[in-house]
Amino acid sequence: MSNREPGFDTLAIHAGAQPDPATGARITPIYQTASFVFDDVDHAASLFGLQAFGNIYTRITNPTTAVLEERVAALEGGTAALAVASGHAAQLLVMHALMQPGDEFIASRKLYGGSINQFGQSFKSFDWHVRWADDITPAAFEAQITSKTKAIFIESLANPGGVVMDINGIAEVARKHHIPLIVDNTMATPYLCRPIEHGADIVVQSLTKFMGGHGNSMGGVIVDGGTFDWSKDDRYPILTEPRPEYNDMVLAETFGNFAFAIACRVLGLRDLGPAISPFNAFQILTGIETLPLRMQRHSENAFKVAKFLQGHDKVAWVSYAGLEGDEHHEMQKRYMPNGAGAVFTFGVKGGYQSGIDLVSNVEIFSHLANIGDTRSLIIHPASTTHRQLDDTQKAAAGAGADVIRLSVGIENAEDLIADLEQALKNI
Repeated sequence: MSNREPGFDTLAIHAGAQPDPATGARITPIYQTASFVFDDVDHAASLFGLQAFGNIYTRITNPTTAVLEERVAALEGGTAALAVASGHAAQLLVMHALMQPGDEFIASRKLYGGSINQFGQSFKSFDWHVRWADDITPAAFEAQITSKTKAIFIESLANPGGVVMDINGIAEVARKHHIPLIVDNTMATPYLCRPIEHGADIVVQSLTKFMGGHGNSMGGVIVDGGTFDWSKDDRYPILTEPRPEYNDMVLAETFGNFAFAIACRVLGLRDLGPAISPFNAFQILTGIETLPLRMQRHSENAFKVAKFLQGHDKVAWVSYAGLEGDEHHEMQKRYMPNGAGAVFTFGVKGGYQSGIDLVSNVEIFSHLANIGDTRSLIIHPASTTHRQLDDTQKAAAGAGADVIRLSVGIENAEDLIADLEQALKNI
């Protein structure tokens, strides 16, 4: 048997999956069940005590979901993964495993508007507090570190502005202070960027977007990089102190380089409950099989559309890292050599009202709040996804009054360009 390491495209189809042992079905079945029968009392006890791996209840584990988790872990280069109901749920469970009341974490301001709101508003209810880095340089993150800092959070490719972050530089800061680096890899996917290879300790994603790829299913994922030494000090008690609900087991000692994924599952998902449905896991698994093909086409189309907009007299600016001369182009070549992705922003002359007029006049592009679909999507963030922010926050997040965000699909690029051209004429 060959010892060759499978390539990315092969892993996208085969990782984690085998023909179904009960029926021989080649596609992973949808195990649409709430619970599972135990072999006997001892088997049940070993599962509940974490002495054995297996299925108890679909809120915690499910065979369909397990294939999805193994596949994403393989694609990201992690040791283990946990699939949950959404990207927001993934972020919640990560922080639940890291933070205690009164703790802080540092985040980039270049984030999806929903994350900015979750971090700055909703997390206050848990007495978790975010400190915002003033810019995207590693020094800006280091300047915010205090004795209460428990994590650093960035996006590999920021939504909506398309900013490519210096993952390795920020990871060096995190390692220096023994703080885990969390990277949201939703926009890039592991096809374009594998943050763990650049120093990330934990990766999160909204599987709703490019991984599923068809806009039909909600999901999120946490990937444990297996790189962080939780036992180095006592700053992360969920992983390093005895857990009374598991006979005083210390998760970091018992599970080693995938202890963080276990903690998120058996403490966070078990008690907070944001489980992904087996049907959604199945849909996302199917989508991942074509991820390499789609991401290549997404990136090629986005480059063509960006070039068109760059030369249009009603467009003030275009921010797409794939363009020569873009301020993030060198970072794109370093971290995302396969392409700059599908999502980018541009400024329409005339400001807020012109932005609304543009999204109202497109015909092929769909005006909606999502990214990562096979279909091309358009939105005016200032009036939709980021409208809960004040003007200063909108500008800092790359969602100013004139900003239009595109998620370029896999249609014919010429048709997309023609659609934007007629919509721009009608402003």
